[in-house]
Amino acid sequence: MTETLKLAGISVPTTPLIERALDYAHEACEPYLYNHVVRSWVFAERIGQLRNIEHDAEVLAVGALLHDITLNERFKGPRRFEVEAADLAHRFATDAGVDKYRAQLIWDSVALNSTPSIGLYKEAEVALCTAGICLDVVGLQYSAIPSSEMKAIVAEFPRLGMKRQMTKCFCHIAETTPGTTYDNFVRDFGERFVPDYKVPDSSVDLVAKAPFEE
Repeated sequence: MTETLKLAGISVPTTPLIERALDYAHEACEPYLYNHVVRSWVFAERIGQLRNIEHDAEVLAVGALLHDITLNERFKGPRRFEVEAADLAHRFATDAGVDKYRAQLIWDSVALNSTPSIGLYKEAEVALCTAGICLDVVGLQYSAIPSSEMKAIVAEFPRLGMKRQMTKCFCHIAETTPGTTYDNFVRDFGERFVPDYKVPDSSVDLVAKAPFEE
């Protein structure tokens, strides 16, 4: 039987791998971001419990805890921050002995964390990870967590100005590595907040310029 621990009154699984992921996130993330990834994990796990969704608890935990490992003002690309984080999480998992299939689920959970239009329809672990993250960032499925539990989770892991802090990081990415933002949500932050940010071609332009005769 998997051991559990209580976070804000919620029982979540604990294993040596999960404990290492918590330590890794704590070392790599600023306080507000660490609280975000832990809340995302607790939200994701709790949604799975409330909806009786069978899932691999270790995969879900590692994906949620490491999904924003590259979201900081040191980020330099060269690819989307989610993809760079997915590779780091995959390496963390495989180095710990996680098999290929489970490591791929972790990669997908991280890479798709900000693309709910895809992630929510993937495997249970990916879908739950996406749900927990999107709940914490934009309030998606906010009512899925009972209000008393929501208050307890946020009290134990406070947001610490997350909206402002994340906006700052997204703007940094749009300013310093704009090529990683043109096909994802960071583009919105670039267009609204970053002077001289300009998307070279829209999707309409790309289709029109495709190198075919018709």
